Amino acid sequence: MELSPNALTVLEKRYLLRDDSGRIIETPDELFHRVAQGVAKNPAQAKDFHGLMSRLEFLPNSPTLMNAGTKLGQLSACFVLPVEDDLGSIFLTLRNVALIQQSGGGTGFSFSHLRPEGDIVRSTHGVASGPVSFMNIFNATTDVIKQGGKRRGANMGVLSVHHPDILEFIAAKQDGQKLSNFNISVAATDRFMQAVSDKGDYELVNPRSNKVVARKKAAEVFERIVEMAWKTGDPGLIFIDEINRRHPAKKFGLIEATNPCGEVPLLPYESCNLGSINLVKMLDGQAVDWEKLERTVRLAVRFLDNVIDKNNYPIPEIKKAAHRTRKIGLGVMGFAEMLIELGVRYDTDEAVNLGEKIMEFIYSRARQLSKRNYTVCTIAPTGTISLIADCSSGIEPLFATEFVKEVLGGVRLQHKLSTRQKDAVRTALEIAPEWHVRMQAAFQRHVDNAVSKTINLPEKASIDDVRRSYLLAYELKCKGITVYRYGSKEQQVLYLEDSGCPECTI
Repeated sequence: MELSPNALTVLEKRYLLRDDSGRIIETPDELFHRVAQGVAKNPAQAKDFHGLMSRLEFLPNSPTLMNAGTKLGQLSACFVLPVEDDLGSIFLTLRNVALIQQSGGGTGFSFSHLRPEGDIVRSTHGVASGPVSFMNIFNATTDVIKQGGKRRGANMGVLSVHHPDILEFIAAKQDGQKLSNFNISVAATDRFMQAVSDKGDYELVNPRSNKVVARKKAAEVFERIVEMAWKTGDPGLIFIDEINRRHPAKKFGLIEATNPCGEVPLLPYESCNLGSINLVKMLDGQAVDWEKLERTVRLAVRFLDNVIDKNNYPIPEIKKAAHRTRKIGLGVMGFAEMLIELGVRYDTDEAVNLGEKIMEFIYSRARQLSKRNYTVCTIAPTGTISLIADCSSGIEPLFATEFVKEVLGGVRLQHKLSTRQKDAVRTALEIAPEWHVRMQAAFQRHVDNAVSKTINLPEKASIDDVRRSYLLAYELKCKGITVYRYGSKEQQVLYLEDSGCPECTI
């Protein structure tokens, strides 16, 4: 195997097994053998899976790389847990969060069932503290767990736009300190979005009584969301009715929440295991090798489906839900480099059409093979597995030709781009917001879960840029949207190489 210095750093820091004294006891190739044998159902599959990973053509999500073939054996990345309006239920969920995050999984929750702040609690004759107060407890739990030192804990907190505490939720991260282990998203309904368009009112509903308790100007609430996202990067929007319209397991209930990066909408107690194909490895010179891509899809789907049966689930409810719908999420990474190698600029119709063609191909082949899986495709952020594969993350454009990525609790990795196709290079902050959204929508049309994509905006971007991005995402039937204006958080994952950050070297 040819692994980059960044890949070796990431593998050594996070993935390679260690003994009780902390000494590394496996090589990268042994890691891929361990994972292949831990997931395969026969020796022939193990050989195929090992080849797929060692050639960096496909990699599964981090918990599978960390835990396959080990005693822990928890292989899924994404979970959604229920949060009911009952103290015992809330703290049972917290216990389950601890078990999941300790094993490397991320958790998502809808807090929409919790009664609003100030509402009556009949059992104690007191008043409720509201959803945001309980989110702070969840956040503190993640701080304590720290996922065994392997992976920073991650959560998604969702609140319905119809909840009486929605304004407090929208502003929950404005100081840059609270809820540091949470992404937050407002679940926006069609009714709300129509009221935004019509400049009309919409209703706030107490979830305890299911009664309308107030009405708000939809456009004013929408502006608060937009302004806070411009200022801090949170909240995102989840278009919850679009999610449920396209949810293939409706008979089991309605979806209310997603995993931490928004790409996997899940029912309570469901989990999903993800993996991504490295599109750079699917090229044959200046063309896509469709036959190789089809072979890779078939092996990758078999790999991910096997994980469902090989997985050591944290609690029985999750095992039952996983086997009921058998959700998997096959996606891609390296899309930006693939475009560059083909001489195609990211912000063009040609790039959008090619992205849609590739995803339609992957989805159709995955679905043919996998009729018993309720979902088969997801576009994940591939934050660290793309470092191992030495390619760009997910379907994101290159962040910059030279940039620094902070990973693994402070380790900073430098990236420099070298290509003969200089004219095709368009970086994230050079691309107009609408092209980001259009690319997300193109992939979403052929993904039955959702798409993790950050609408990266330059520091000088306006509030109107955020507003137009959110409205376009809804219009193009995305399932959600996240924006990030460069520099809007005190700490961020990606830095421009010439940002003046004194620690941006390794």
